Amino acid sequence: MRKEQKGAMVARLAENFSRASIALVSEYKGMTAGESDDMRRRIRAARGEFRVAKNTLLRRALKDTKFSALEEQLGGPVGLIVSYADPIELAKTVISFKDFGDKFKLRGGVLEGKPLTAEEISAMAALPPREVIFAQLLGLLQAPATRLARLLNEPGSAMARVVDAIGKKVGAAAPAPVSTEQV
Repeated sequence: MRKEQKGAMVARLAENFSRASIALVSEYKGMTAGESDDMRRRIRAARGEFRVAKNTLLRRALKDTKFSALEEQLGGPVGLIVSYADPIELAKTVISFKDFGDKFKLRGGVLEGKPLTAEEISAMAALPPREVIFAQLLGLLQAPATRLARLLNEPGSAMARVVDAIGKKVGAAAPAPVSTEQV
């Protein structure tokens, strides 16, 4: 690779890092072309991208980015997985690669500047989908308003129950109407 090509590759990687929400480093050894294509297809479906580059070029691209903590995980043949969308979806996809066995290993990653271990990425993959989390949050936000509405309704409801109880008591104590017909 010539110097101009290396510079272009570093610029392209740096631009990818500037847009990314999460970046993961993985090892891939002994994968067949079919397995590699399947892996890339699944990553693309999760709105991610799998890149292979020399470690020196990756180190240059990582400088002064929020993903600079990835430098510690570089070394040997590594693949870079970058996502520009939902990091949870990408984590779930990458964790599903366990069916590749020893051919694919996750070293770690960085999420919005915070380094992640492989275990933390697995825990992130166990989270519920984004829509479920939003629904749970909405339920928590609505709970105080619902309680307030019930509290404000309670005095009127209590008064209605008291009036109903008094009406039933008076109705049970009243004598039966006398019939005016003579037998």
